[in-house]
Amino acid sequence: MCELEEDLQELNSAEEFLEYFEIPFDAKVVHVNRLHILQRFHDYLSKCDKNHLDIDMYREQLQRAYQDFVVSTAQQEKVFKVFKRFEPQVISIPISAISRKPA
Repeated sequence: MCELEEDLQELNSAEEFLEYFEIPFDAKVVHVNRLHILQRFHDYLSKCDKNHLDIDMYREQLQRAYQDFVVSTAQQEKVFKVFKRFEPQVISIPISAISRKPA
């Protein structure tokens, strides 16, 4: 395990991650959205090329995750399943499935 991975294992909160990567943050934003920020950070990292992850890439993805919640809300970002549960569903019914009942 490299030094960066070891350091990351020791971090427990969104604030600790932001401080480690030297990202300035508004404590009010983090207080309300800490779990959302960390989940979004994880989601962004999972889409990155694992062979090219370095400290700058981690910093960039965390900054991106944090910024999402500076300009938006948890309800709008829908990071967790609970926020997706009550979204309107679009249901398609093919025309061939619609038939008239004889009178």
